[in-house]
Amino acid sequence: MRYEKIRKHRRILKAGRWVSRHMSWLIASAQWLGRRLKWLNRINPFRLLKKLDWYIIRKFIGTYFFAIALIISISIVFDVNENLAKFTQFHAPLRAIVFDYYANFVPYFANLFSPLFVFIAVIFFTSKLAGNSEIISMLAAGVSFKRLMRPYMISAAFISILTFYLGSYVIPKGTIVRQNFESMYKNKKKNTSAENVQLQVGKGIIAYIQHYDNNMKKGYGFCLDKFENKKLVSHMTAQEIQYDTISDSKYHWKVTQWRIREMRGLREKITSGAKRDTLILMEPTDLVYSKGQQETFTSPQLRDYISKQIDRGSGNVVQYEVEYHKRIASSFASFILTTIGVSLSSRKRKGGMGLYLGIGLALSFTYIMLQTVSATFAINANTPPMLAAWIPNIIFAVVAWFCYRKAPN
Repeated sequence: MRYEKIRKHRRILKAGRWVSRHMSWLIASAQWLGRRLKWLNRINPFRLLKKLDWYIIRKFIGTYFFAIALIISISIVFDVNENLAKFTQFHAPLRAIVFDYYANFVPYFANLFSPLFVFIAVIFFTSKLAGNSEIISMLAAGVSFKRLMRPYMISAAFISILTFYLGSYVIPKGTIVRQNFESMYKNKKKNTSAENVQLQVGKGIIAYIQHYDNNMKKGYGFCLDKFENKKLVSHMTAQEIQYDTISDSKYHWKVTQWRIREMRGLREKITSGAKRDTLILMEPTDLVYSKGQQETFTSPQLRDYISKQIDRGSGNVVQYEVEYHKRIASSFASFILTTIGVSLSSRKRKGGMGLYLGIGLALSFTYIMLQTVSATFAINANTPPMLAAWIPNIIFAVVAWFCYRKAPN
């Protein structure tokens, strides 16, 4: 050990002597590199941010996360109080409650009510700035209201990107764990079977299953018909059909007691057997639909699923389309509600911010309620899903423009 320390000390001294001998060369090289890379400063977006921008951005983001932590903490307390009896009744382990349920409960509801948190954050700290005459000082110093909006929009862009990424890629994976926990320890209700399922699995190929059990990945009373030029050319029946869960690729099924009738003009060929491996372009997720299933898909999975279901002529694709477009539309809510919040709370008024905080909360809840109502209309009233997802943004964009026009100059 002693000799190792001595060798290490010698290496350090040797490196120090080398640096001291070449110090002038290192400084000259750094100065030359700095002159050559000076152009990088021109494309650096942070050079446009001044002290005022960083001050407002820190206030905005800090208040936003503080509001999330405060409200979600209260929500957890109420949720524990409501579900503690069920957790005890179904013997839910503490580790599962913390890591499977609440670890996924927090990001889900934080992202769901993100527009509300944005509004609260903007109203709260902007009213405080206005109450301390800081907004008046900024405007008196020559800062226009349009220039004052820049750090707000930068913060809204950060929140918008974060909301979209979490809602599209991270939260759906956690939602699967949370829903599995709820089905085991909370409500014991999960749809695991389907009756009389019929879907198109290929061009001119129709599959039918009389009863399907998702727990066993097995179906009973299977039928597969193939049509060419609207004429039946092949008819396959099987008593049972089993999905191959250990296969390296998808769409592998095993049929039991199968029989195939092939129609060739006036002739008919019949073949049968006990067991057979076959490739059918359908999966268990295509057969059983459970409440909230669209929330468990990431956005790329949703897009692929919607495209596949539309090609099959499925009728339960609307809720998936609404969920896909709602994730995109919700990310733009940060810009709209930030504009409304700044416009309402940037003027100094007697009596404090109570009135405008109430108006802000009312508008936020109205926005969230309108999202739910428009999604319901899309599912039950044949409203185009994309239009239904964007209706709240369109309406509140008009409100934001009106508030911005009435804001102080």
